[in-house]
Amino acid sequence: MKNISLPALGMIAVASLLHGTSVHAADSSEQDRLERAVNDAIRPAMKENDIPGMAVAVTVRGKHYVFNYGVASRESGQKVTGDTIFELGSISKTFTATLASYAQLRGTLSFSDKASKYLPALAGSSFDTISLLDLGTYTAGGLPLQFPDDVTDQDKMIAYYRNWRPAYAAGTHRLYSNPSIGLFGHLAAASMGEPFDDLMERKIFPGLGLTHTYIRVPQDQMDNYAYGYAKSNKPIRVGPGPMDSEAYGVKTTAADMIRFLEANMDSSKLDETLQGAIAATHTGYYKIGDMTQGLGWEMYAYPTSLEQLQAGNSNEMSRNPNKANKLVPPQSPRRDVLINKTGSTNGFGAYVAFVPAKGIGIVMLANRNYPIPARVKAAYRILMALDKEPGSTGTR
Repeated sequence: MKNISLPALGMIAVASLLHGTSVHAADSSEQDRLERAVNDAIRPAMKENDIPGMAVAVTVRGKHYVFNYGVASRESGQKVTGDTIFELGSISKTFTATLASYAQLRGTLSFSDKASKYLPALAGSSFDTISLLDLGTYTAGGLPLQFPDDVTDQDKMIAYYRNWRPAYAAGTHRLYSNPSIGLFGHLAAASMGEPFDDLMERKIFPGLGLTHTYIRVPQDQMDNYAYGYAKSNKPIRVGPGPMDSEAYGVKTTAADMIRFLEANMDSSKLDETLQGAIAATHTGYYKIGDMTQGLGWEMYAYPTSLEQLQAGNSNEMSRNPNKANKLVPPQSPRRDVLINKTGSTNGFGAYVAFVPAKGIGIVMLANRNYPIPARVKAAYRILMALDKEPGSTGTR
């Protein structure tokens, strides 16, 4: 498979990495349309937000394409390539949810179980009455976005959970929270009797066919690991923190991430338990405005408007408590939805979205934590172009 160099921002296009066809074998008019659609949305976003480098992958009609822009390191001038590894930030939560769903299907836990069942240190705390599902949907009662700054190790983290008191009854309000879904993933791994990182890197990632996705980037891949850039423009990578692996710790390439989206649209090539686990993450448990909260994923009836997507990914939604309307029974996985997730670390900004009924999806990975409205706007523009591609209306 050959990389084809293209002008402007050092872009390289790699076609259909999963399906084994080359750029030359793809329909040239389709390739040209996709290239224009991606360029027209990404170039302005990079310029306006001073983004050093990006990798953008799209999937349509069973084929996917990766477009790489700019540099992985300003200091070395190393270009973004198909091997460049980016930090996913909170998109990692979708992998955490997949692991937890996998554990439930294996019978090691039930989402209705109380959280303290799997961590004896929490016995006698508020977590005696909070379920795993409450943690996985951010409805435990007001766990905050981040741990307090003084929570720096395992003992302090346990003490924080033991002393925490809910502000709301479980299942009544959604407050987006790393400590919430972080504990969800930690307890799922505990139920399986193995460390979270090991389960992800030895079972979940390989089971999904992901070959360049990591929590701990191995030494032989460090040269491919991009540097992120904070507001100071100094190079930065994510550091350790409580529940970091579970909440924001995954690093990957655009090609691997588009494979993950494709598996979420068509998991038939995976083993039966992973198929069920992926489907379970698309179950809708709560409605908050136009957004339906799944496990890790957030969903919207399709077609949806840019305004609805912007509202669902706004600071109001991510930083403040919002009344959650429980779906009884939970909404079964649907194909006529747009499923999305944002992710950020101090130096990286990412966004992914896909529409199962259309067989279309997009991955946007950048080594700058740029504003989420700009990500959603660019992705929506590209998705609408993909939706117009011939054959994109059929299921896969």
